[in-house]
Amino acid sequence: MSYDLQEQEQLDAFKAWWKANSNWLSLAAVLVLAGILGYLGWNSYTLRKAADASAMYDAFEQASSSKDAAKARELAGSLIEQHGSTVYAALAAMRAAKASVDAGDLTGAKQQLRWAVDHASQKELALLARVRLAGIFLDEKAYGEALKVLDVDVPDSFATQFADRRGDVLSAEGKAEQARAAYADALKKAGPQQPLRALIQLKLDSLPAGSGA
Repeated sequence: MSYDLQEQEQLDAFKAWWKANSNWLSLAAVLVLAGILGYLGWNSYTLRKAADASAMYDAFEQASSSKDAAKARELAGSLIEQHGSTVYAALAAMRAAKASVDAGDLTGAKQQLRWAVDHASQKELALLARVRLAGIFLDEKAYGEALKVLDVDVPDSFATQFADRRGDVLSAEGKAEQARAAYADALKKAGPQQPLRALIQLKLDSLPAGSGA
């Protein structure tokens, strides 16, 4: 069946348009294809890096469990250096900090926790690192540093832990009334199933009466 006149005109117009624009269209197609291939390549690279980080963290856990402190430190350092943006690096820093505390190396522990505070891509881990770092400063009687670490806005899920640790610092300073307010705030923000409730209440009840501020 032959085209009628209008269809032939439309076809001729399309041929002319194609002749004028085919080079640009071909280039656009190439660019789109390159973008797709680049996206797929990046995804593949990201997955490979994540797998490498996971494997390295598994090796770190094995070294930590077997008390191979030197190997654990080496692997933790490699995770931080090579995969610092992953959750595994932050987890390794947190676990390495605990090992350092157990070994009496508070300076090393503070460095590892500082890294987690400043670089953890997961906010929850950064906040947990702050609570632990404040605990080390508390042990060192560096009360001002401890309170400074805790002086940040926190979501409700961490409000109890931060208020409780603030109460610990103030209590150690001898500021009983301020500590009482902090513990009361911690209890107020704690849910009914919060494991810390009983301990916080015990610390609150043990504070001396009267003003220690």
